[in-house]
Amino acid sequence: MNTWKETWSKSRAELLQPDELPGWYATRSRRRLIASVVILALALLWADVAVSWADAPGDGDELSDFALLAISTVLCIPAISLLNIATRGVVELSERDLDERQVAERLRTVAISQRIMSGILVALFVTALVGGSLPGPDYSMPADAIFSLALALMLTHFMLPLIVAGWRLPDPPGDDD
Repeated sequence: MNTWKETWSKSRAELLQPDELPGWYATRSRRRLIASVVILALALLWADVAVSWADAPGDGDELSDFALLAISTVLCIPAISLLNIATRGVVELSERDLDERQVAERLRTVAISQRIMSGILVALFVTALVGGSLPGPDYSMPADAIFSLALALMLTHFMLPLIVAGWRLPDPPGDDD
């Protein structure tokens, strides 16, 4: 009898195999366009961090925060779905559901994503270090900006491997006559 883990894994693998809307991700340039849409959605989340930090606490101007979050969500959900289907679940599925080529691609993708995320974290550290050493009033960050920063960091960390996989995926070989 199948366990719930096996059933879940099998259903995930089946969801990522059909060719739904293949024209949207059939070529490398279109997959890169979809990956760019996810990057734009993440950039909007990072812009939300800056907006949350710049807004004075208690202004009651949370509309811009919600608007940026809503636009990011609307852009992100279909783009992530298309990238998952285009990459055939290289990032999403467990290793036992992937062949050797897909496992190797996953390892390269994760390595590249880790380097990018390390750069982001170093940039944040340097920004906090420089910002904290500037003369002036005490250095503080509003609570909503901290929440926005945590959300942006988490989603960037989770989405980077999929973005890299979609960006790197080559075009399938042409038909031989």
